[in-house]
Amino acid sequence: MVFQVRVTQTAKTEIDAAYSWLRERNPVYADKWFRELMNTIATLQEKPKRCALAPENDLFTKEIRQLIYGKSRNKYRILFEIRDDTVFVLHARHSSQAPLTAEEVYEEEE
Repeated sequence: MVFQVRVTQTAKTEIDAAYSWLRERNPVYADKWFRELMNTIATLQEKPKRCALAPENDLFTKEIRQLIYGKSRNKYRILFEIRDDTVFVLHARHSSQAPLTAEEVYEEEE
């Protein structure tokens, strides 16, 4: 089964912020990072359940999984939810960021 992949506005904003930060420091790397990130997200079209449950899973009412993108200190956690035949990318968080809090999750589910 092939899934549609949709990136939420929250995730787009987080991706844009990370890209802007990288672009200020290294424009060539930032462009490569962005292309590879989007290609990685696109892999969720097939077998999204291959990804582990996210540490925040217990805070959500629905199952939340994570896809890891990057290497060493530059890893990002792509948090997503599967609804029917669609994968919704909820967040793109740097691995050094703390997990989502219950308050952040609650605001999203309202």
